[in-house]
Amino acid sequence: MGETDVTTDATAPWLIVGLGNPGPEYAMNRHNVGFMVADLLAGRIGGKFKRAGKAQAQVIEGRIGPPGPANRRVILAKPMSYMNLSGGPVPALRDFYKVPTGNIVAVHDELDIDYGVLRLKLGGGDNGHNGLKSMTKAMGADYHRVRFGIGRPPGRMQVADFVLKDFASAERKELDYFVDRAADAVEALVIEGLERAQSTYNS
Repeated sequence: MGETDVTTDATAPWLIVGLGNPGPEYAMNRHNVGFMVADLLAGRIGGKFKRAGKAQAQVIEGRIGPPGPANRRVILAKPMSYMNLSGGPVPALRDFYKVPTGNIVAVHDELDIDYGVLRLKLGGGDNGHNGLKSMTKAMGADYHRVRFGIGRPPGRMQVADFVLKDFASAERKELDYFVDRAADAVEALVIEGLERAQSTYNS
Protein backbone atom coordinates (compact mmCIF):
# COMPACT_ATOMS: atom_id res chain seq x y z
CA MET A 1 0.00 0.00 0.00
CA GLY A 2 1.46 3.37 -1.00
CA GLU A 3 1.43 6.49 1.12
CA THR A 4 -1.41 8.00 -0.88
CA ASP A 5 -3.46 4.80 -0.89
CA VAL A 6 -4.55 5.07 2.72
CA THR A 7 -7.96 3.49 2.26
CA THR A 8 -9.66 1.46 -0.44
CA ASP A 9 -13.01 3.09 0.37
CA ALA A 10 -13.22 6.44 -1.43
CA THR A 11 -16.43 7.23 0.45
CA ALA A 12 -14.82 6.90 3.90
CA PRO A 13 -14.81 10.19 5.83
CA TRP A 14 -11.69 12.08 6.91
CA LEU A 15 -11.08 13.28 10.46
CA ILE A 16 -9.07 16.52 10.59
CA VAL A 17 -7.84 17.23 14.11
CA GLY A 18 -6.41 20.58 15.08
CA LEU A 19 -4.33 20.14 18.22
CA GLY A 20 -4.26 22.74 20.98
CA ASN A 21 -5.43 23.64 24.47
CA PRO A 22 -8.96 24.88 25.22
CA GLY A 23 -9.55 28.24 26.84
CA PRO A 24 -9.00 31.89 25.86
CA GLU A 25 -5.71 32.11 27.76
CA TYR A 26 -4.16 29.65 25.28
CA ALA A 27 -5.80 30.95 22.11
CA MET A 28 -2.75 32.68 20.58
CA ASN A 29 -0.08 30.31 21.95
CA ARG A 30 2.32 28.69 19.51
CA HIS A 31 1.04 25.34 20.78
CA ASN A 32 -2.44 26.27 19.54
CA VAL A 33 -1.69 26.74 15.87
CA GLY A 34 -3.62 23.52 15.17
CA PHE A 35 -6.74 25.15 16.62
CA MET A 36 -6.10 28.23 14.45
CA VAL A 37 -6.00 26.13 11.28
CA ALA A 38 -9.12 24.22 12.37
CA ASP A 39 -10.98 27.49 12.96
CA LEU A 40 -10.05 28.73 9.50
CA LEU A 41 -11.18 25.47 7.90
CA ALA A 42 -14.44 25.75 9.85
CA GLY A 43 -15.05 29.12 8.23
CA ARG A 44 -14.43 27.62 4.80
CA ILE A 45 -16.82 24.74 5.46
CA GLY A 46 -19.38 27.20 6.76
CA GLY A 47 -20.22 25.59 10.07
CA LYS A 48 -19.90 26.18 13.80
CA PHE A 49 -18.17 23.86 16.23
CA LYS A 50 -20.44 21.91 18.53
CA ARG A 51 -19.77 19.59 21.41
CA ALA A 52 -19.32 15.96 20.28
CA GLY A 53 -21.17 14.02 22.96
CA LYS A 54 -18.87 11.85 25.04
CA ALA A 55 -15.81 12.41 22.86
CA GLN A 56 -14.64 15.54 24.76
CA ALA A 57 -14.17 17.49 21.55
CA GLN A 58 -15.80 20.13 19.41
CA VAL A 59 -16.65 19.07 15.86
CA ILE A 60 -18.06 20.22 12.55
CA GLU A 61 -19.23 17.87 9.82
CA GLY A 62 -19.03 19.04 6.23
CA ARG A 63 -17.52 18.49 2.81
CA ILE A 64 -14.51 19.89 1.01
CA GLY A 65 -13.40 19.71 -2.59
CA PRO A 66 -15.11 20.30 -5.93
CA PRO A 67 -18.33 18.49 -6.83
CA GLY A 68 -17.74 14.98 -8.10
CA PRO A 69 -15.31 12.20 -7.18
CA ALA A 70 -12.85 14.55 -5.43
CA ASN A 71 -15.48 15.78 -2.97
CA ARG A 72 -14.74 14.47 0.52
CA ARG A 73 -16.79 14.15 3.68
CA VAL A 74 -14.81 15.54 6.61
CA ILE A 75 -15.16 15.79 10.36
CA LEU A 76 -13.23 18.75 11.67
CA ALA A 77 -12.33 18.43 15.37
CA LYS A 78 -10.71 20.33 18.23
CA PRO A 79 -10.06 18.10 21.27
CA MET A 80 -11.13 19.77 24.51
CA SER A 81 -9.05 17.47 26.70
CA TYR A 82 -5.87 19.58 26.73
CA MET A 83 -2.95 18.77 24.48
CA ASN A 84 -1.35 16.04 26.58
CA LEU A 85 -4.58 13.99 26.55
CA SER A 86 -5.45 14.24 22.84
CA GLY A 87 -5.31 10.45 22.62
CA GLY A 88 -8.65 10.23 24.39
CA PRO A 89 -10.97 12.22 22.11
CA VAL A 90 -9.38 11.34 18.76
CA PRO A 91 -9.90 7.54 18.84
CA ALA A 92 -13.40 8.11 20.21
CA LEU A 93 -14.22 10.29 17.20
CA ARG A 94 -12.54 7.82 14.84
CA ASP A 95 -14.72 5.00 16.12
CA PHE A 96 -17.93 7.03 16.22
CA TYR A 97 -17.58 8.32 12.65
CA LYS A 98 -15.99 5.08 11.34
CA VAL A 99 -12.88 6.81 10.02
CA PRO A 100 -9.91 4.66 8.92
CA THR A 101 -6.81 5.62 10.90
CA GLY A 102 -5.10 6.49 7.60
CA ASN A 103 -7.80 9.12 7.01
CA ILE A 104 -6.92 11.03 10.19
CA VAL A 105 -4.95 14.27 9.84
CA ALA A 106 -3.34 15.89 12.90
CA VAL A 107 -2.46 19.57 12.47
CA HIS A 108 0.15 20.63 15.02
CA ASP A 109 3.07 22.90 15.89
CA GLU A 110 6.58 21.59 15.18
CA LEU A 111 9.70 22.85 17.00
CA ASP A 112 12.30 21.45 14.60
CA ILE A 113 10.98 23.33 11.56
CA ASP A 114 11.50 27.05 10.95
CA TYR A 115 8.58 29.34 11.62
CA GLY A 116 5.86 29.13 8.97
CA VAL A 117 7.39 26.20 7.06
CA LEU A 118 5.10 23.21 6.47
CA ARG A 119 5.88 19.51 6.32
CA LEU A 120 3.27 16.85 5.49
CA LYS A 121 3.83 13.18 6.24
CA LEU A 122 2.19 9.88 7.12
CA GLY A 123 3.25 8.11 10.31
CA GLY A 124 6.55 8.53 12.12
CA GLY A 125 7.57 9.52 15.61
CA ASP A 126 6.17 12.23 17.86
CA ASN A 127 9.43 14.25 18.18
CA GLY A 128 8.57 15.03 21.80
CA HIS A 129 5.16 16.53 20.93
CA ASN A 130 2.83 15.52 23.75
CA GLY A 131 -0.33 15.69 21.65
CA LEU A 132 1.10 13.31 19.06
CA LYS A 133 2.56 11.11 21.80
CA SER A 134 -0.88 10.72 23.35
CA MET A 135 -2.54 10.01 19.99
CA THR A 136 0.08 7.46 18.96
CA LYS A 137 -0.11 5.66 22.29
CA ALA A 138 -3.89 5.37 21.87
CA MET A 139 -4.13 4.28 18.23
CA GLY A 140 -0.73 3.77 16.63
CA ALA A 141 1.27 6.12 14.42
CA ASP A 142 -0.32 5.52 11.01
CA TYR A 143 -2.11 8.85 10.68
CA HIS A 144 -1.21 11.93 8.64
CA ARG A 145 0.43 15.00 10.07
CA VAL A 146 0.48 18.58 8.84
CA ARG A 147 3.43 20.01 10.75
CA PHE A 148 3.48 23.79 11.19
CA GLY A 149 6.96 25.07 11.98
CA ILE A 150 7.36 27.32 15.03
CA GLY A 151 11.16 27.10 15.35
CA ARG A 152 13.22 26.46 18.47
CA PRO A 153 13.08 28.62 21.63
CA PRO A 154 15.66 31.40 21.83
CA GLY A 155 18.58 31.25 24.22
CA ARG A 156 17.95 29.10 27.27
CA MET A 157 14.17 29.36 27.24
CA GLN A 158 12.52 26.06 28.12
CA VAL A 159 10.51 24.36 25.40
CA ALA A 160 7.40 24.20 27.60
CA ASP A 161 7.55 27.97 28.19
CA PHE A 162 8.15 28.69 24.51
CA VAL A 163 5.21 26.69 23.13
CA LEU A 164 2.83 28.13 25.72
CA LYS A 165 3.71 31.71 24.85
CA ASP A 166 1.86 33.74 22.23
CA PHE A 167 3.45 34.23 18.84
CA ALA A 168 5.82 37.20 18.91
CA SER A 169 4.68 40.47 17.34
CA ALA A 170 7.01 39.99 14.36
CA GLU A 171 5.62 36.48 13.83
CA ARG A 172 2.03 37.68 14.02
CA LYS A 173 2.56 39.87 10.95
CA GLU A 174 2.73 36.73 8.81
CA LEU A 175 0.69 34.36 10.97
CA ASP A 176 -2.59 34.76 9.06
CA TYR A 177 -0.83 33.95 5.78
CA PHE A 178 0.88 30.86 7.20
CA VAL A 179 -2.32 29.58 8.83
CA ASP A 180 -4.17 30.08 5.54
CA ARG A 181 -1.45 28.13 3.70
CA ALA A 182 -1.64 25.31 6.27
CA ALA A 183 -5.40 25.10 5.74
CA ASP A 184 -4.78 24.89 1.98
CA ALA A 185 -2.32 22.05 2.64
CA VAL A 186 -4.90 20.12 4.66
CA GLU A 187 -7.43 20.45 1.86
CA ALA A 188 -4.87 19.36 -0.75
CA LEU A 189 -3.93 16.32 1.33
CA VAL A 190 -7.54 15.19 1.64
CA ILE A 191 -8.53 15.92 -1.97
CA GLU A 192 -5.36 15.14 -3.94
CA GLY A 193 -3.47 12.70 -1.69
CA LEU A 194 -0.24 12.95 0.27
CA GLU A 195 2.28 12.81 -2.55
CA ARG A 196 0.80 15.68 -4.56
CA ALA A 197 0.22 17.76 -1.42
CA GLN A 198 3.82 17.22 -0.35
CA SER A 199 5.12 18.33 -3.74
CA THR A 200 3.24 21.61 -3.34
CA TYR A 201 3.59 22.40 0.36
CA ASN A 202 6.75 20.70 1.68
CA SER A 203 8.73 23.84 1.00
